[in-house]
Amino acid sequence: MKQILITISISLLSGFGGALFYHEYFANTEQEEFKFANNTIQNQPLPTPLTNISSDDFTDENSRELNLADFAEASAVSTQSVVYIVTYVKDRYSNRRTWSDLFFGRPTQKNPQGIAAGSGSGVIFSKDGYIVTNNHVVKGADKIEVNYNKRTYEAKLIGIDPSTDIALLKIEKDNLPAIQIASSKAVRVGDWVLAVGNPFNLTSTVTAGIVSAKGRKIGIMNDVFPIESFIQTDAAINPGNSGGALVNLHGDLVGINTAILSKTGSYAGYGFAVPSDIVAKVVNDLKKYGEVQKAFLGVSIKAVNEKIAEKLNMKEINGVVITKIEGGAAEKNKLEVGDVILSIDNFSIETEAAYDEQLSYYVPGDKISIEILREGKKIEKNVVLTNIDGTTNVNEKKIYDAKEIGAKFTAISKIERSKLNLETGIRIEEVERNGLISEMGLKQGMILVSINRYPLDDPKDFAKILSKIRGRVIIEIMKKDRSHRYYSYYF
Repeated sequence: MKQILITISISLLSGFGGALFYHEYFANTEQEEFKFANNTIQNQPLPTPLTNISSDDFTDENSRELNLADFAEASAVSTQSVVYIVTYVKDRYSNRRTWSDLFFGRPTQKNPQGIAAGSGSGVIFSKDGYIVTNNHVVKGADKIEVNYNKRTYEAKLIGIDPSTDIALLKIEKDNLPAIQIASSKAVRVGDWVLAVGNPFNLTSTVTAGIVSAKGRKIGIMNDVFPIESFIQTDAAINPGNSGGALVNLHGDLVGINTAILSKTGSYAGYGFAVPSDIVAKVVNDLKKYGEVQKAFLGVSIKAVNEKIAEKLNMKEINGVVITKIEGGAAEKNKLEVGDVILSIDNFSIETEAAYDEQLSYYVPGDKISIEILREGKKIEKNVVLTNIDGTTNVNEKKIYDAKEIGAKFTAISKIERSKLNLETGIRIEEVERNGLISEMGLKQGMILVSINRYPLDDPKDFAKILSKIRGRVIIEIMKKDRSHRYYSYYF
C-alpha cells in the first residue's frame, strides 16, 4: 500500500509542477518542436526516477480532496484495455521478387517477419477485437502485431484517417475488455487525467496529470484537410505512448495520446491527445464506410483577432471570419466573405480548431444551424453540409484491388487534386506484405502521379500499364509532405 501511495504521489507532484510551469515555459520556448510519441525499436535510456518523495508529502486533507483511491481504480480498469503494438517492415534487400514471379507464379522464398521498425500503444475499442491507435504508429508497416495479455496477435489494418492521425486495427479475438468511452466535451481544463501506454518499450505504464488546455491546434497533421483540436495535458507522455489512452478518474477514455512538445523527443511537460468524440466518429465511419465521411461548409476561415475585429467593427473578439467562399453549402446559402461564424448548432466557435472539430462530427447531408455576424447584425442560417465534391452523397470508398501486384488503389477527388495542385493521381490504399509494390518500397498513402510519363487517373491504370513495360520504369510520386519524387526500377 505504501509503495502505491509513493507512486501516486510522484505522479501528482509531476502534474502540479507541470501546471505551474506551463505559462512561462510554453510562452518563451522557441526551439521546441512537436513530435509524435511513437517509439523506434532500439535501446533507449530510461528517465531518471524522482527521489526523496514519500506519501508524507501529502496531508490527509489533500488526500481526501483528491480521492487518491480513484487513481488506483482508474489505472486498474484502463490498463486492461491498452495493448502494445509492434510494426515490421520487409527487408528490401533479401528475397526480392521479380516481375515474372508475380505474374507467372514462380516460387520464391519469403521472409514472413521482416525487420522490427517501431512500436506504440493501442486501445481496445470493442470486445470483438477492434483496436484504435495512431496512424503514424502503423504507417508504412508491412506487418502489425498486437501484444495483449502475454499473447501476440497479427492485426489487420481496417482503415486510417490521416486528418486526425487515427488508425483502426482488428485482431481475431473475442470477449476483450473494451474501454469505456466518455464524451471529451465533458472534459474541463484542470480535470485530472491518466495517460496509459507503453513508453520506452515498458508495458502498462500509467502517469497522472491535469488537462492543461482544450482545442489546441499545433500544426502537426500533414494532410489536405487536417483536423486538430487536441486535449493538452501535462501527464507524462514519452516515446511509445502514441496510440495509448488518456482516461478520466473513472478509467473512461477521453482521448488517444498522439504528440508531445519536446526538444529531445521525450517528455517535457506537454502532451496532446485526440478527443474521444472525434475518435468515436472516425472509428464508426471506418467500420461502416471504409473511410471517414467529411462534411464541408465550403469556406476558408480565420480566427477573429483584435485587428480583424476592429476592421469589422466588432464589439467582442470571438468567432471565425470567412475569408473565401469555395462553393457547396456556403455558396448555395449565400454566405459572404467577411461573415463571422459565431456558433454551429449552438456550439460556440471561438477558434479554427473549434470550427474544424465541430464539423468533424457531421456527415454529408446533415442539416446544421449556424449563427453569423454580418455588418453588426446576427443572422441564423440553416444549411445542408456537402461532401468534398459538393454533393450530399455519403462516399463509400471505391477500392481497386490489384492482386497481381499486391496493392489496392483509390481515386483522388477533383477538389483534393486541386488542393494538392495535381492534375492526375491515384492513392495507394493498402500494400500486401509480400507483393511487388511492397518489394518496390512503395508505401500506403503515397500518391502515384505518373508511370513512364503516362498520367495516372484511374485506379486500374497502374497495374495495366506496368504489365506492358519491360526494362526501365520511372514512377512519379507525391509523398505525404507534398514533395515529388521519382523512383526508378528495372524489370
